[in-house]
Amino acid sequence: MDLWIILSVAAAAFQTLRFMLQKHLSMGALSAGGATLARFFYSAPFVVTLAVGYLWVSGAVWPGYTPLFWVYAVVGGLSQILATWCVVALFSERNFAVGITFKKTEVVQTALVGLVVLGDRITVWGVGAIMLGLVGVLILSDTPVLEGRWWRRFANRAAFLGLASGAFFAVSAVGYRGATLEIASADPVLRAGLSLAVVTMMQAVALTLWLMWREPGQVGRVIAARRTAVWMGLTGMAGSLCWFTAFTLENAAMVFVVGQVEVIFSLFASVLFFGERITRREGWGIALITLSVIAVVLLR
Repeated sequence: MDLWIILSVAAAAFQTLRFMLQKHLSMGALSAGGATLARFFYSAPFVVTLAVGYLWVSGAVWPGYTPLFWVYAVVGGLSQILATWCVVALFSERNFAVGITFKKTEVVQTALVGLVVLGDRITVWGVGAIMLGLVGVLILSDTPVLEGRWWRRFANRAAFLGLASGAFFAVSAVGYRGATLEIASADPVLRAGLSLAVVTMMQAVALTLWLMWREPGQVGRVIAARRTAVWMGLTGMAGSLCWFTAFTLENAAMVFVVGQVEVIFSLFASVLFFGERITRREGWGIALITLSVIAVVLLR
């Protein structure tokens, strides 16, 4: 099995754990912004330590960056902040598994952004399989009060947040892939680690300053929640490192396609840890999205 596939599955598992912790914190301890900051605030020290440690152990020198690296890094980092914020806000609208599945529209959107920005391509059969996932999203976007009104399936807050998070994650993924490709090194782990360190530090500083201005006291709550939030930082770091390394080996859309197994992981988390129920309609939606992932892997 290709290394990028293993990394994508591992990234999805770590990301599921991180979103579980974020949902827990956003259900009382922190606002959506605070829960988003916690993800970057507690990841940054681990990421920087890991990057510096890898440089020291491997004996490598700090590689060169092109000016375009900083453009990709800033755009990718800002987009990830907005995407994560949307997902945390989405958790208050729908259950955990459905929230994660809405986010998975990032696959289709990443394919489009990757094609336009980096020229990444997938086969026609792959595109068809991805579109199957949209049917699942359409089913999931129903709410009880809107059933029967097909034209309003996307005209609700849950659908908007889910689709917005997918769009922002798509931009961030393509930005991160672009950033890793602008580092003068043949070592994919080094490129991923250094890109991740730069981006995470920028995100932590920028979001801290924003919350100090817009939500006074929220940064203090993030620090007070450190016993839980530090684990979010560790899982966030592990997941991001896997994503970044996979992005150096394969185009972002295909990485996210395999990462769709996060839907299955989130389904187990939703039922086993949050005590949430999956309706028959939601089950069909999740099944269709999962089928689209399998089809893409087989037909790409």
